[in-house]
Amino acid sequence: MPVVRFRKTIAAALMAGTAALSSLSACAGDSADIGAVRSYRAAHEAQIMADFRALLSMRNIATNHQDMLTNAAWITDYLGKRGFTSETVSAGGAPYILAERKAAGATKTILIYAHYDGQPVVPKDWISPPYTPSLRDGLVEEGGKAVAWPKDGHFKPEWRLFARASGDDKAPIITLMAAIDALQATKQGISVNIKLILDGEEEQGSPSLPGILKKYGDRLSTDLMLFCDGPMHQSGRRMLVFGARGDMGVDITTYGALRPLHSGHYGNWAPNPADRLMRLLTAMKNADGHVIVPGYSDSVIPISPAEEKAVEALPDMGAKLQKELALGSVDGGGERLAALIMKPAIVVRGMKSGEIGAKARNVIPTTATASLDLRLVPNQTPESAKTSLTAFFKAQGYFLTEKDPSPAVLSAHAKVLKVDWKEGAYPAFRSRLDSPSALKLKAILDGINGDQTLMAPTMGGSLPIYLFKDVVKAPIVLLPIANHDDNQHGRNENVRIANLWNAIDTYAAVLASFGR
Repeated sequence: MPVVRFRKTIAAALMAGTAALSSLSACAGDSADIGAVRSYRAAHEAQIMADFRALLSMRNIATNHQDMLTNAAWITDYLGKRGFTSETVSAGGAPYILAERKAAGATKTILIYAHYDGQPVVPKDWISPPYTPSLRDGLVEEGGKAVAWPKDGHFKPEWRLFARASGDDKAPIITLMAAIDALQATKQGISVNIKLILDGEEEQGSPSLPGILKKYGDRLSTDLMLFCDGPMHQSGRRMLVFGARGDMGVDITTYGALRPLHSGHYGNWAPNPADRLMRLLTAMKNADGHVIVPGYSDSVIPISPAEEKAVEALPDMGAKLQKELALGSVDGGGERLAALIMKPAIVVRGMKSGEIGAKARNVIPTTATASLDLRLVPNQTPESAKTSLTAFFKAQGYFLTEKDPSPAVLSAHAKVLKVDWKEGAYPAFRSRLDSPSALKLKAILDGINGDQTLMAPTMGGSLPIYLFKDVVKAPIVLLPIANHDDNQHGRNENVRIANLWNAIDTYAAVLASFGR
């Protein structure tokens, strides 16, 4: 995949744009009355949160299309009250929502992406039902206590709202509409036409997005595209992100005897598939956690000097995070987290072999399975990752199969590995930090309260941004709003109330200023 990369240093880019940035900063400071936006929000917190509560109460696993249609109908009605014309479309998968709102006299357009599906849940692992939004005065892990829904309609900034998709990724829908409401109510102009593409299957890898873009891509012309997903920097500061890693998944299964064997009678003789799987997994990485599969990283482009400078400029939160997460040590050989997420990764996201605890039996299990999450970086493709891992598995002495092996296959080979490559794989994306649109956007955000907005070359997570690159033909920037500790994809997902309020400020500033 061709990857757009810039090779100028951040310093050179800023020197070249000093005059423009000064002008933009002055303009941004005058264009949006953030004080008025905040006053509006404070007077309408109860309604904003009631709307969010209603949206979060809807189950949103992409594989249940009826649930997703219910979400889409609610969202479409919600957008319509703000002057959007919307259409729910599909290309064989879960529904997408395409919407547009024109602003009088606007000559520029912003296209905004968010998704409204969520990861599957295991309700018993949650402190409260995942589709019954609830409040707590802090994180569960830090002893946060349940808080009653306030009768006075005032929500303390440090409270957390717990529900699936609260942080990932229904919040942009609610806060963007609240920003529009605030600008209209305070008689401030919206300077841009707004287009939305709301994804109903992102957590499944957006498998039908190529079909959506083929059918409807001509509707997405824009001057800037904002991907509103992912967490903010661990420092809590506003951040613009210019890339995301690619993603693919694979499950691998090792095999032992045809039936469970007594561990005393057959231990030390019958191969244990759990042992074999563990040895295979540990051979993929060194002691520092770096991938050492031959060929896996061969195509990776080295980090540029500009990207190195951008990483160095990010606050180092390593020590704070270690304490927060109770980690006695970390991987990476001393490299910072911001640098490590710019490298390829192979993550074991789950393992299964036999039983544990009260269900454990004195047997050698028949199989062992690991589910791997492969995070890709620019110039690395799903095809190249698959090729290198396939060669690695074979070099470890395994006969590979894509289906459950028969007794004859198991008998004929010393070691058998079933490899199940998952659908929905996609490559990484990286864009320029120094484009005029990026610098203008930074100036607008800096003008909200004078704080310098962080500029990150990439985030560690993955989004199907690469599909938009040739369709949109405009700068693509990630604008995350969620707190870094939102437990996305896991139990007790949450969003910090202050992040919602800050997101309203952010969207209001961009909508009021970008088209000026």
